[in-house]
Amino acid sequence: MSLTTTQHLDLSPKPGKKYWGKDAREWREEFIYFLMVDRFHDSKERTALPGAGKTRGFGTSSQLMQACGGTLQGVRKHLRYIQELGCTSLWLSPVFENNVGIYHGYAIQDYLQVDARFGTVDDLADLVDEAHAMDMRVFLDIVLHHSGDNWSYPGDFPYYYYEGATFPFGSWRYDKKPSPLELRNPDLYERKGQIRNFDCYPETREGDFENLKTFKNDDSPEALYVQDILTKIHCYWIRETDVDGFRLDAVKHMGEKAISQFCSLIREYAYTLGKHDFFLFGELLGPEELYNHYIGPKTSIQVEDKAIYYGLNSVLDFPLYHVLADVILGKSTPEKLIERYESLRKNALSRGEFGEFLVTFIDNHDQVGQAIKTRFGHDATEEQIIAGMGFLLCALGTPCIYYGTEQGFQGAGACDWNIREAMFSLDNDTQNVLNQQNPIYREIATIANLRKKNAVLKFGRMYMRESSRSGKNFYLPVYADCMLAFSRILYDEEILVVYNHSLTKSDEEYIVVDKHLNAEGSVFRFCYGGKGKIHVLKNEDGSHHFVKVKLNPGQFVILTNQNSAGLSGALRGDEFQAPA
Repeated sequence: MSLTTTQHLDLSPKPGKKYWGKDAREWREEFIYFLMVDRFHDSKERTALPGAGKTRGFGTSSQLMQACGGTLQGVRKHLRYIQELGCTSLWLSPVFENNVGIYHGYAIQDYLQVDARFGTVDDLADLVDEAHAMDMRVFLDIVLHHSGDNWSYPGDFPYYYYEGATFPFGSWRYDKKPSPLELRNPDLYERKGQIRNFDCYPETREGDFENLKTFKNDDSPEALYVQDILTKIHCYWIRETDVDGFRLDAVKHMGEKAISQFCSLIREYAYTLGKHDFFLFGELLGPEELYNHYIGPKTSIQVEDKAIYYGLNSVLDFPLYHVLADVILGKSTPEKLIERYESLRKNALSRGEFGEFLVTFIDNHDQVGQAIKTRFGHDATEEQIIAGMGFLLCALGTPCIYYGTEQGFQGAGACDWNIREAMFSLDNDTQNVLNQQNPIYREIATIANLRKKNAVLKFGRMYMRESSRSGKNFYLPVYADCMLAFSRILYDEEILVVYNHSLTKSDEEYIVVDKHLNAEGSVFRFCYGGKGKIHVLKNEDGSHHFVKVKLNPGQFVILTNQNSAGLSGALRGDEFQAPA
């Protein structure tokens, strides 16, 4: 019998089930693979097309406007492809039953069922179990702000937000949807029409996303009732499938208190099942100061003394996304990227346990606000794609890769579906592009596995590094065609990451390293992107220790210091200074 109401939800642990929650791996150690279920792979047996370098995904515009046929079984059958890329976590686009004709998952009409086009509840649970057996975590994309297009305004005309006015309810589009049936109450929805201005509050919180209908999310009894319903629903999915986290859609459009209370209760319920590290991160477009309203114990809300609310663990780092791609592509000089990483470094020290690291990315499925949506690979060379992912994997943050990036997907166009290509052929039942021999895939996998094995790249402090072409005057690079470098330092080990920003010129520069960890004559060796070793030099007054690095156009390298002889000297009395 299909579930139709939250009254029928069993939230007690499944008999005999041992929930997956003992893993001691921290979330900043993860490398996340984000895929759209409809576009990743169907349930058919297929073979990867051969080829090297940038690839085009499958699907014409007319095909990509509608469902392509990807399934949860298709994802499960190709978990090895994701794991061998170096990924440790899997983020699935929404899997609950959507309105007819919608493929992306964000137009939910039944919160208690997996969309039949994707599979069944058992398919989802089996996918999670198999991922866990491979030491991979799984989390679901969820939507709390709005439901699908499950009802209409009077006359089924489009209504638009106007000075906060509440409009009459028209009619339900379906006899038994939305589900659970508790959501078939017009008073649980804002009913204020479509958002016109996405930068105007309270319009952004109260208005509809085009034809997707917004729930009430204020402090009214109706809003609190909706929140209770949605909390129970998502606890049920943890219970049923053993997922390890949620990505919350459209967080900016919900109140801090609503998000905080949802996260607190979900985290507490997960604890009752033995899942102690349930990860909650959100989509939050806006200035960075907005992040602290939603992340962790610093969430800026007032609540009664009897409860302490913890918000999101993290959010997607949109400010980094907007600058990193342009710097890697050579479209802008690095000063804004340097500023962004400095801001991340400072915030990592001030946010505490929750929100210490953001989820970083260089490509995504929405690209909100861009008139022409383009995959990172559309304008990038093969080397730039590798360097872009190398930055994410080596720098502060929990890196996330958007499916297809590892194959150099090149989609571009005015609509979302142009950057949501299929990884399996829609015209030939035997073909896909899950090519593990593609050099892009292989190089990303090499860097990812280096990160997985190296604590410095996961836990180390990060510093942008000054450079010089003369070895005398050192500056942070703020010009075109430069070397861009940063260090990660953990106790006595330093890893140096260097990228030649130029695509046309070889470059040779002196890059600063920590002088207290690296004495003159000590060694850095290449662990990615080059061979051999280079010796540490110092200038005449001893103010800078540095290495001389020569790179080809677009070359990306990682070096590590081979010894830590400088540490013992650095710890002697007054000579010691904190590493710079």
